[in-house]
Amino acid sequence: VIEEAAIGCRNVWKVFGATAGEFKRADGPDLDDDALLARGWTAAVRDATFDVAQGEVFVIMGLSGSGKSTIVRCLSRLIEPTAGGVTIEGTDLLGASDAELIDIRRRKMGMVFQHFALLPNRDVLGNVAFPLQVQGVGRAEREKRAREMVTLVGLEGREDHFPDELSGGQQQRVGIARSLSSDPAFWFLDEPFSALDPLIRADLQDELLRLQSQLSKTVVFITHDLDEAIKIADRIAIMEQGRIVQVGTPEDLILRPANDYVARFTKGVSRAKVVRAATIMRAADGIEGEASAFLHPDDRIADVADILTKSEGIIAVRKDDGPILGVIDRETFVQVLAGATL
Repeated sequence: VIEEAAIGCRNVWKVFGATAGEFKRADGPDLDDDALLARGWTAAVRDATFDVAQGEVFVIMGLSGSGKSTIVRCLSRLIEPTAGGVTIEGTDLLGASDAELIDIRRRKMGMVFQHFALLPNRDVLGNVAFPLQVQGVGRAEREKRAREMVTLVGLEGREDHFPDELSGGQQQRVGIARSLSSDPAFWFLDEPFSALDPLIRADLQDELLRLQSQLSKTVVFITHDLDEAIKIADRIAIMEQGRIVQVGTPEDLILRPANDYVARFTKGVSRAKVVRAATIMRAADGIEGEASAFLHPDDRIADVADILTKSEGIIAVRKDDGPILGVIDRETFVQVLAGATL
């Protein structure tokens, strides 16, 4: 539980079925499939509880049908949870009136989905400015803001292009710019890069990280791709058949899986992609001034493998120009690359 969480999700269920409205009167929260089917129900989300911190990139992932897209729609009330609670900055989202919900979505939420859903009769500038037009912002102000967002996502010079004149990656950049035009506090992205070619997808993942470093939004990102999740996430929630089975950092999931499902799910991931320098460093023991290379505690081993491989002296770990926190020896580094258990 995170104190003063930006998003709080408590015991959320989403049950489908003709009599799903009766679910709240069911016999407890731990109904199994047989009990649900006996009542004609199917549970897409089962008793989900988690918090998202302010400015965090929180990734929800799982296989197809695991409930990950359903849960992000519950967080934004695009679909109504059957039971449970959702708070946004301490506000009870499920208790909000229709008018309050519309205002929250317009002013606090930005959403990007797998399908770009651009307006074909509007150019890039018109698409990006559209949310501001809905809010009643004047033309000059909304176009100024839209131009800033177009530049932010690297599409400067294409403001007058229409969607059918853009590549898939460019169209998704327009979608990203549109979702940011109203400066939302919360950014919901549901498999936004899944329909794109691998190289374009990798570029947009980098773009997302760049934007997040500048904007510090609270992000809920849905994906089925573990490599994508590891690359962008502060923390990851893994879902199986509607349930959240583990929430943790990429390191937590790889090094300390909660059960066999998570272990199998993460089995093929290289430890070097997720293990941080801080995890494998040892005590510095007074080596100040003797280090030949420096790493940040959050550097992942795969990203700094060249430094670790080529450096002949002591490799120290520190934040920026602060004191040395520890050192990494070559033997431990080789063990990580080889996939040995830490």
